[in-house]
Amino acid sequence: MRKGDPMIFYFSGTGNSLYAAQTIARKQNEPLVSISAALASGQDQLEYNLMEQERIGFVFPIHAWGPPQMVLDFIGKLKLNGYKKNYVFAVATCGGNIGNTMKLMDACLKKNGLTLDGQFSIIMPNNYIIMGDVDTKTREQEKLIEAENVLKTINQQVAERMHGEFGLVKGFLPWMLTGVINPMFRKNAMSTSKFFVQDDRCSGCGICEKVCNCRTIQVNGKPEWGKACSQCLACVHYCPSKAIQYGKGTEKKGRYTHPQLTFKDMMQS
Repeated sequence: MRKGDPMIFYFSGTGNSLYAAQTIARKQNEPLVSISAALASGQDQLEYNLMEQERIGFVFPIHAWGPPQMVLDFIGKLKLNGYKKNYVFAVATCGGNIGNTMKLMDACLKKNGLTLDGQFSIIMPNNYIIMGDVDTKTREQEKLIEAENVLKTINQQVAERMHGEFGLVKGFLPWMLTGVINPMFRKNAMSTSKFFVQDDRCSGCGICEKVCNCRTIQVNGKPEWGKACSQCLACVHYCPSKAIQYGKGTEKKGRYTHPQLTFKDMMQS
């Protein structure tokens, strides 16, 4: 019987990172904990007990070539009882590349006395339709198949506690992507002001409220947004009637959720 707490922490909007986290957790025999659910507790410090030689994993999507702000906030509140240079790894899922995301993760972890040992990335179907669009169905399937192969490799490397960067797809000028574009994104793109619902399509089903990582949506007949937002776009992609839009550019774009997960898997408790 385990005496420690869940040690693979994940953040996910449309399911890519949750699927990756589940796959790794099963192989490594490590339970999962939702980062957004932990933060929703409102505690100033989030404590977890480590087993001896426990692996500690963080699995998350890329938001403008950096970790989601909620992931960084979580690490800032994290207290790992019994940490003795345990193996720490991070897996970033992305539509194309991750920039210098792992440098931000490493710096954030070091502030909390932790060392990032294994660094991994997985290309998965695109979902950030505010810029660009979803992949074609053919490209989506190609990415999902390749992601399975990458996950197998990651599981082997994590099992062996391998140190270093493995298969990181950083893209062109990663220092600019993460050092310049990411701070602009954090400053200017986290508002909920551009979300709206098309009343003639909305049934008031409440799915958007249930999948919201920030708990900022309340459905009183129709959804209403508070101020907090992680830009995960779960509300947009999981809306069954495609009623939720962001500005003027999303109505004619596609929607994507991981095909092996449902909105119930993404519900924030």
